[in-house]
Amino acid sequence: MSKNPLTLIMETNKFNGTNYNDWLKNLRIVLDFENQGYVLDKPLPTVLPEGSSPEERSTFEKWHEDNRKVRSIILASMTNEIQKQYDRLEGVPSIMLRMKDVYAIPDRHVRYYKSILRDQDGEGSSVHSHRVKMLSLVEKLEDLKSWA
Repeated sequence: MSKNPLTLIMETNKFNGTNYNDWLKNLRIVLDFENQGYVLDKPLPTVLPEGSSPEERSTFEKWHEDNRKVRSIILASMTNEIQKQYDRLEGVPSIMLRMKDVYAIPDRHVRYYKSILRDQDGEGSSVHSHRVKMLSLVEKLEDLKSWA
């Protein structure tokens, strides 16, 4: 990997098990800068067809090299405990799928949770209307959790 000043983002914001959405956003920023973001989302080709052209061979080799680099960035940007859970997986898409299953929080949950924390009584609002609004937001959050 070239000297990417953005990798400092990953070093200072290591994945710790509670910050998946923010960590993933930062990872995509770093990988987009390196033109390696495709490795996160597309399956790693495992076999180069017989009789492949030199261009196909080059693409296959680049994909595997980018996978190796991105895997290293991902593992280096995790706490040691979490690294141990993923260090045996070779393909970046496999790592990302397992992490998503375990750690991802749907954005709509985050939005409702932040709205609950941010909301405060306005001047002149009754305590009752505030409580009704808060209960409504909590119920929406619970409904969203049941869909996840």
